[in-house]
Parts: sequence; structure tokens; C-alpha cells
Amino acid sequence: MPDRFRFPIPQDLDWLALSPIIVVVVAGIVALALEMLRPKRSNAAIVGVTVVGLLAAGVLAAVQAGEPAKEILAGTFLRDRFGSVVQVLMVAACLLSVLFSEGYLREKRILFGESYPLMLWATAGGMVMATSRNLVTLFVGLELLSVALYVLAGLSRREAKSEESALKYFLLGAFASAFLLYGIALFYGATGSLHLGRVAEVWTSGFEVGRSLLGVGLALILVGLSFKSAFVPFHQWTPDVYQGAPTNITAFMAAGSKVAAVAMLYRVLDACQPMVGLWLPPLFWVAILTMVVGNLAALVQKDAKRLMAYSSISHAGYLLVALLARFKAPEAVSDATLLYYLASYNFMTVGAFAVIALAARGGRESTGLSALNGLWQRSPFAASVLLLCVWSLIGVPGASGFVGKLLIFRDALAAGLAPLAIVLAVASVVSVAYYLALVKAAWVADEAEADQPIAPLRTGAGLAAAICAAGVIGLFLFVGPVLGWMGGSSSSGAESVAQAASPRG
Repeated sequence: MPDRFRFPIPQDLDWLALSPIIVVVVAGIVALALEMLRPKRSNAAIVGVTVVGLLAAGVLAAVQAGEPAKEILAGTFLRDRFGSVVQVLMVAACLLSVLFSEGYLREKRILFGESYPLMLWATAGGMVMATSRNLVTLFVGLELLSVALYVLAGLSRREAKSEESALKYFLLGAFASAFLLYGIALFYGATGSLHLGRVAEVWTSGFEVGRSLLGVGLALILVGLSFKSAFVPFHQWTPDVYQGAPTNITAFMAAGSKVAAVAMLYRVLDACQPMVGLWLPPLFWVAILTMVVGNLAALVQKDAKRLMAYSSISHAGYLLVALLARFKAPEAVSDATLLYYLASYNFMTVGAFAVIALAARGGRESTGLSALNGLWQRSPFAASVLLLCVWSLIGVPGASGFVGKLLIFRDALAAGLAPLAIVLAVASVVSVAYYLALVKAAWVADEAEADQPIAPLRTGAGLAAAICAAGVIGLFLFVGPVLGWMGGSSSSGAESVAQAASPRG
């Protein structure tokens, strides 16, 4: 073969480091091939391939979390503890959503097997976002996640609200992507490179034109990422999309998409650490608005999925507080708090949606709070899981949500962000009112008041609910080892964080 047709293989290509992403992508291809070979039949084989692929990827990512950081493909990817833990969380969000998907889709009569490969590829996109340090690969990962979710949101083709949610998500998502691309172009113009490592060098060089381009570019990138993370005032799409999308997709969107968006924001802010004085003040107010608006708007909701959507917005505000504290005082605050809260949010959010999905029966689904009436009589286990997840979402002692909020509160104070800590505490108190509406619907209201029957708790849904319940309790009981694994080499030391948040402390 002539030399001009030979392409050099990068010397730093590490297939093992990329293996979690590769396994998920290949599992999606195999699942789609099975759907093509066995159309409109049982999805058991597709679900099996999906679960096996996710488990394998999760194990690979978990093992890599304990290995030294390593750059791959000329710094395009960074395999480090943060990225590997986020990949585990992405896999967990997808796996838990998949477990209760089949029973839910059967009740909704939308048994489209292609939903599983789409969920896998969306997960792969989030995993790319978690480990990329190149603006192009970050964008490719984001669009892989987003395009798959656009399709999944409109999966219930017979329902106008599902089609509407997909259209709204697509149009607003494309608008946000335009901001993001424009910001990336300005970053490239300022640095002459798409590698995030060049940002600090240009910013500290004193070159005014480059600094101006970086400032404007960062503002545009933050607008795009604020949409993906559902920060106020870029949150308007969230309640409509969450309500219209199939509930299993809403669960994955609320957990997996949130984890990926926050991870990408982490990578960008980490690269822009020298610019902290520029971006921290506006994000400070965005965090306050997100916590306040999310909680106040949730107070008046009568639909369970819209209520959880505004809950998701408020928790995006809590996560933003954790991010700001991390970069305001990197010497005092570790990554462990952010990762711990993301893990806790995964379990309590997917667990709540797994129970809400039981309202789908016979091709119909009512997402009003009244659909959960009498749940404790018909399925005490499901009602108990919902209660535990709500308990954790509020942040009451005894569940992982309490430890997560305590850690964020502690880090905000350590970083000198006392106003954010106060707003977080007040917002958590306000959230009690609307979360109790979910508990009241399931535990207090009588079965006779339900607007339609509740579907039986199938094996997959029961397993997903049990894992989520175990996760919420396990993260609380084993907070020390978990924080040690998540933030092992951080400057603040996982041991001191674990000691402060220990249930025995």
C-alpha cells in the first residue's frame, strides 16, 4: 500500500482505557441487530444484551477508577478518577432505567426494541463527556447523548404530549447547541487549539484579545451547558419534556443526562480555573435562582412527573453549589462531594420514577398525583420505596440525601460561599411541602380515590426499586468508604470529608 494511504496509529492509544465506552457502543450495535432480526417480538434477548453490556462496562470503569490518571490520544481523553466514577454513575442510571423499562413499555403498548440501543448510545455519549478534554469530542459526546434522547422522548408515538416533548426538546436543544458551538469557535480563535489545557496558558499570558475571546466564548458555552443541566433561566423545557416522555426515559433523562451535563461543566470549569473571578459571580446567582425557582414552582404541581421535573431543577442548583465550592477553594474541597451527591441523586430519582411508572396500565398512563392514591394498599413495597426516596430527596437523616446536602453545605462554608449554603438549607425546608404531596398520595389517600388502577409490580421494576432503596441506605451507612473511593487523591483528603459526614459523627 502506498505511504500516502497509510494512517499512523497514535502512540498513546490505550484500548483498555477506552474499553468502558467501547463495550457500551458495541452492546448497542448488537442490541439493534437483534431488533432487526426479531422485529415486533419479545425484547428479552435485547434486554439481556443491554444489561450484560452495561454490567461489563461498569466493572471496567470501576476498576479504572483506582488507576493513575492518564491522557490518551494526544490529550483528547483523560482517564482519571473523576471520569471513571462518572462513567460508573452513567452506567448505573441506564441500567436501573432499563430494568423497569420492559414492564412499563408493555403496559404502555410501545414495545419498541430500538429504545434499548438508543439508551446505550446516549450512555456512551455521556461517558465520552466525562473523560474528554477536547472541545470537539466533548461536543460529539453531548450530541450523541442529546440526539438519542430526542428520539426516546417521542417514543410514545400515539400520544400528542410525547411528540410535543420530543419536538420541544429538539428545538431548544439545537438552539443551545448553537450557543455551545459558537463558544467553542471563540475558544479556538483565542487559543489556536481545541484542547482545554490551552485555556489557562492563554488567559495568564496577558494577551487582551485572547482574554476577551475566552470570556465571550465561555459565556456562550455556559449558556449551552446551562440548558443541558436545567439551570434557571434555561430550564423551561424540563417540566414539559419530563411529563410528555415515557416515564422510563424520563428517569434516565433526569439521572443520566444530569450526571453527564454536570461532568461536562466540571471539565470546562476545571480548564477555566484561572478565570474563576470572571465566571463565579454570575454562576453564584444562577445557583440561587435555580434552587429558589425549582422549589417554589414545584409547590403548585399536581402532576407527579412535573413535580419531579421541578425537583430535578432544584437539585441542579444544589449540584451547582457543589461545583462552585470545588473550584472556589480547590485546596479545601474535593471532587468527592459532587460525585457522592450525583450517586445519591441517581438512586433516589430513578427509584421514585420506577414507582411512578406503575401508573401505566392497559395502554394508558395517568401521571397525576391521584394516580398513586392507595398505593400502600396495592403494593406496600413500592410505596415504601417511594417514601424512602422522598425521604432522601428532602435530606432527612437516615438516607444518602442527608449526607450529600450536609457535605455540600460544609463545602460551601469552607469555600466562603455562606449565602449559597443558607439558600440551600432554606430551599430544602421548602421542598418538604411538595415532596409530602407524593407521600400523601401514596400513603394517605384511599385506593377508591385513584383515577385508574396501578399496574402490578413486575420483576424488573421490583428489582430496580430494591436496588435504588439499597443504594440510598448503603450510601448513608458506608459514606466513608464511598467517599474514599470517589475522592481518593484529592487535596482535602477523603478521610476528613468522611469523618464530617459519618452517620456516627
